[in-house]
Amino acid sequence: MRSIKSASHTGFRVVQFSVQHDHIHLIIEAHDKGSLSRGMRGLAIRLARAINRGLVRRGPVWKERYQAHALMWPREVRNALLYVLMNHRKHRASAAWLDPRSSAAWFDGWRRDLLFEHALPDLAELAGLSPPVQPPQTWLAREGWRRHRLLGVDEAPATAR
Repeated sequence: MRSIKSASHTGFRVVQFSVQHDHIHLIIEAHDKGSLSRGMRGLAIRLARAINRGLVRRGPVWKERYQAHALMWPREVRNALLYVLMNHRKHRASAAWLDPRSSAAWFDGWRRDLLFEHALPDLAELAGLSPPVQPPQTWLAREGWRRHRLLGVDEAPATAR
């Protein structure tokens, strides 16, 4: 998580993430295409070094480049947040409330209801740790998506049709 946090800088911010078994989902804010490209290159290098160090190995980690999609509308941002933060539930409906391999514990857009109380033990483990992501600066990522309701810990992303 330190690699993700240190990759953020002026013009490039990792806002949310989740680590899957063979790829990573990210929500990024970037000032322009150049900032996105430089930021992603720096993030890929940091993550590759951390992965190689952790696995006591050398060599390339990433097989392909990243895929980018510009989010333009509040509902699209909400859907992307749900997809990134709750992707583990897409693959296993019985999965834990919050994915410990994501930034879900630091996300402030959860609907506070009875089900949320079940997620609190996951959050308690992370109490006191600084967030590995940066707070969003754009209106869409900060508040625009909230027009379509806060996320529920019982939600899961839609499956492919």
